[in-house]
Amino acid sequence: MNKTVGTLMVFFDGQFWVGVFEKVTDGKLSVCKVTFGAEPKDSEVYDFILKNYYNLKFSPEVESTAKTTARNPKRQQREARKQVHSFAIGTKSQQALKLQQELMKTDRKNTKKERREADKQRHFELKQKKRKEKHKGH
Repeated sequence: MNKTVGTLMVFFDGQFWVGVFEKVTDGKLSVCKVTFGAEPKDSEVYDFILKNYYNLKFSPEVESTAKTTARNPKRQQREARKQVHSFAIGTKSQQALKLQQELMKTDRKNTKKERREADKQRHFELKQKKRKEKHKGH
């Protein structure tokens, strides 16, 4: 049975308000980072989730160990309160974000290289065309 757990952490990183979506499916963690800019209200965050969740680009999945043990409700309450007051991103999430960043970087490099090669080819063809026109005569 597929079990998916999703969390959203919104925090201020010193310059902008950032939201980190974490999705754990079958023990595999994938993460997406969204920059909100100004401090978002709860209703704005909720609307963003409803409208844009399926358009988010999550990182490749990373192995994650999640314990599923029955816990005391009071302990769960304490841990939830602790999570609300802390704003640090988990190390697994950081690794997943870094992996996504590296993949996007390689994609950008590849597209930039292809564009540069196409430009070179176009300039070469233009030069060849000009040379042929010069030799055609008056």
